[in-house]
Amino acid sequence: MKKVILITGISSGFGKHMAKLLAENGHSVYGTVRKLTLTDDLVHQLKMDLTDLASIQNTVSTVMLREGRIDVVINNAGMHSGGPIETIPFETIKLQMDTNFLGMVHLTREILPVMRKQGGGTIINFSSIGGLMGLPFQAFYSAGKFAIEGFSEALRMEVKQFNIKVILINPGDFHTSNSINRRNFLAPTDDSDPYQAQFGKSLAAIEKDETNGWKPEILARKMVRIIECKNPRQRYIIASFEQKLAVLLKYILPGKWFRRILEDHYKIH
Repeated sequence: MKKVILITGISSGFGKHMAKLLAENGHSVYGTVRKLTLTDDLVHQLKMDLTDLASIQNTVSTVMLREGRIDVVINNAGMHSGGPIETIPFETIKLQMDTNFLGMVHLTREILPVMRKQGGGTIINFSSIGGLMGLPFQAFYSAGKFAIEGFSEALRMEVKQFNIKVILINPGDFHTSNSINRRNFLAPTDDSDPYQAQFGKSLAAIEKDETNGWKPEILARKMVRIIECKNPRQRYIIASFEQKLAVLLKYILPGKWFRRILEDHYKIH
């Protein structure tokens, strides 16, 4: 059955591949970008900034004007930052939370009246493995994803009466443009920064994981199956066996033991 799908952040990575594959499968796909560019004719591109409420409202209005309904919203767009909690610039912290969390909240609040009136719908929120465990030197990325976790769990119960499903996606490491994009928002470090040496070691481990990660097409194919599933699960962890095992260990090991595993992985000694 053809669905009207709105995806945020389709200029690259997960969003780009999801939009293309869902459109090829016959769905009516609208994708948001901050700068309009030429793209696949099957995907309708809309200019939207998650930090601008007016542009979010305009996007929802545009899709409704053209289609009369929105069946699925995929809150995919986000940004990555890195740096020590103490020295990362506050404006980067604010932008991280405004984009990854509050932008998603604004769009969800605009979508809910639409889905209530049409008798249902599906909201898919992209969290992360980093939303299930705090990652060193990615504290505010993790904080934003933790917020999405709690928000989604509460939302799921509130909208059950309206036949609105809420699904969480927790990707592991994928080979996308994360490392390059994060470089634009790294905390400046120099010899006066007490975290400089450790930050460099941990960042190298982070970027190695991403470079060796899965291709985003794998996640895109999984998303098509989730969207076309009649009774989807409330959470999907899309990651390697080792990363799924790490999530399990987080919940069954004593906290100190699991912290030591993470410290070893991120070269913290």
